[in-house]
Amino acid sequence: MTQAFVDLTGQPEALQQLNTALLDKVSGVHHAWLFVGPPGSGRSNMAHAFAQSLICKQNGCGVCKDCQLAIAGHHPNISVLTTDKVVITIEQVRSMVASSALGSSSGGYRVMLIEDADRMAERSSNVLLKALEEPPENTIWLLCAPSEMDMLPTIRSRVRKVNLTVPSAVEVARLLTEKEGIDPELAINVAREAQSHIGMARRLATSYEARSRRSESIQIGLNISDLGKAMFAAEKWLALAKQDGEALAQEESENQQRALLSSVGLGPEDKVPAQLKSELKALADDQKRRTTRAIRDGLDRILLDLASAYRDIATIQLQSGLQLVNESIRDQLEMRARASRVESTLEILDEIKLARKRIERNVRDLLAMEALATKMIFRGWGN
Repeated sequence: MTQAFVDLTGQPEALQQLNTALLDKVSGVHHAWLFVGPPGSGRSNMAHAFAQSLICKQNGCGVCKDCQLAIAGHHPNISVLTTDKVVITIEQVRSMVASSALGSSSGGYRVMLIEDADRMAERSSNVLLKALEEPPENTIWLLCAPSEMDMLPTIRSRVRKVNLTVPSAVEVARLLTEKEGIDPELAINVAREAQSHIGMARRLATSYEARSRRSESIQIGLNISDLGKAMFAAEKWLALAKQDGEALAQEESENQQRALLSSVGLGPEDKVPAQLKSELKALADDQKRRTTRAIRDGLDRILLDLASAYRDIATIQLQSGLQLVNESIRDQLEMRARASRVESTLEILDEIKLARKRIERNVRDLLAMEALATKMIFRGWGN
């Protein structure tokens, strides 16, 4: 297995497919790929690893200059399109297509990667379609989406699909233990709490603050007993999402800066050459964009965590015998399960799903969370 894929877990079929393609870069690499899988499956991570492997002369060794630049997100032959908005604009796609026509600066592959390709409207997708129909030589397109059905049929017919699934909590915990040195008990707990999302599990395992914010957001939801607490809960959830988003954006920015410096043989304490200062400034500017996206993502994580708690309550009420996500607060969840009806629990789960849709459609965050919190008011037995 190529070194670039070492930290990817739970995707043996997808990894075999990509490794087979890399064995013959002349005829084995299709000009367009679609990585599909649910949130937490690691589709973007795998697409980035594949891009690194395509650029590297040794198929993703992890140590050469090409790999270091790819890891830092600064390789001149890899272009990435992502967005913190609901829709990828047609102007962004046109710019990406125009860039793809420039070709490689070193004679190898030119890789064009679009994260959240499902956010393209039909007009934007049609612009991309023209590039896929007549791709420049040695230009490879990598698209990421939750499902192939999120893409136009004409695009689906021109890409090679890579299917990903959410790995099991055991697989994620094993990765954390073997690669990060995380205590096995903590690893399995955070893997369950992250619902097998590798990146979030790693963050929960390595950040006490992240674990505390997650726990607090759930407790706030479970303790809503009147309208006043509902309004407080909505404001507190937004504050927690902001704290979490800013911390995550800062962490990603620092990681990218270290990777960029490492790619040119510099350490964090070394003097930065003049030619790198503009790239470091660009990283700082990108951090502002990432913070906006990270806050919205942080709010969505809070909703997913709340949903996990109420699914656990429903699991107990239905006596399904399934493993709880929030095993550490089982006693509290069992008390709530005994004191409420399963119908009420399922209604709250529907309201959480509705809140996610409202925020995705750009309803004001506070209004969406206040509407949810009022539906979560718990006044005692039989509620």
